[in-house]
Amino acid sequence: MRKAGRSGVVVGLLALLAVAIVYPQVDSNSSNTTIAVFTLIFLGATVGWNILAGYTGYISLGHIAFFGISAYALAIICQHWNIQGGYAPFFLVPVAGLIAAIIAIPVGWIVLRVRRHTFVVMTIAIFFIAQLLAENLTGITNGSTGLTLPIPFDWGGTFYNIPFYYAALIVVLLALAISWWVRNSKFGLGLLAIRDDEDRALGLGVKTGPSKLAAFVIAAFTMGMMGAIWGYFVESIYPSSVFDPTFDIAIALMAFLGGIGTLTGPVLGAVILEPAQQYILSQPAYRDYYPIIYGALFLIVILLLPRGIIPTLRDYWTRFQLARTRRETQEEDIIVTPLPGKGDGSVLPGKADIAMREGREGINL
Repeated sequence: MRKAGRSGVVVGLLALLAVAIVYPQVDSNSSNTTIAVFTLIFLGATVGWNILAGYTGYISLGHIAFFGISAYALAIICQHWNIQGGYAPFFLVPVAGLIAAIIAIPVGWIVLRVRRHTFVVMTIAIFFIAQLLAENLTGITNGSTGLTLPIPFDWGGTFYNIPFYYAALIVVLLALAISWWVRNSKFGLGLLAIRDDEDRALGLGVKTGPSKLAAFVIAAFTMGMMGAIWGYFVESIYPSSVFDPTFDIAIALMAFLGGIGTLTGPVLGAVILEPAQQYILSQPAYRDYYPIIYGALFLIVILLLPRGIIPTLRDYWTRFQLARTRRETQEEDIIVTPLPGKGDGSVLPGKADIAMREGREGINL
């Protein structure tokens, strides 16, 4: 059953990848490809956020600060190095992500000394500190006036979105590969142990401090690369736009909706919510109610789907399989047959016995 489930997940992800690769070639509507670019950007950011929050249990509501730091880093690099619009800024995206990761090391070392609600509050404080620095360090960030990234004038019409789309898709695949490696490595097992019981994990020899810090930095690096692509895509960045608190809520909601702590959950959550968000923002009648709608949706997900769509469907499927096994067991008669060469009426296991045994083994798995 597990092998079949894993095969289904792999086939589903490959099919989704195939659709993602060919999508810009079959849809020439620039509005749709714009939504697709934003979806990939926030999908990658959610996958990175999930490495920290989903695998360690440390819910960060300020990690979008590294998203903004990388956007500013790319803009500053392009201005100082006189980088022109085109493909060149895409090669600097990992550099911007690395800058965010370096800044995340001392920040994580400080905030990870606390746990639970205190950690959440400190990450929110980090976010607002980054926003204030962007507004007041006018010599670096140009303050509230903002910074402009190079504009690729050679890209026009329906082609404009395609390079951003594939750049974001490459970073998404990298983020998924990192998340898969973490989830299936000894390092990832240590993170899951921290999530279940940090004190016990520490007693069992898990280096909790370095492990949490590594997850914090990896999440910052992944989100930073997506922030750099976002900044280049929107062309102009401001403290209020790039350090947007609704981004934090959106990323957390995407992870919780799909299934926090899973590999495919953030993908499903982003694919559902980001297009819906773009639709709401495109409607003048609903635009002002966007934060209220997002907050209400967050509460609904937490109350009705606390584990997310993927884990909930997995639980329903397991229950269905066990219920079907029990029904088959009740319908079949136990076969009683004398053993060959013996007349003592010894009993061979019948189909019902085998089914009951397999059902018990399935529960133990």
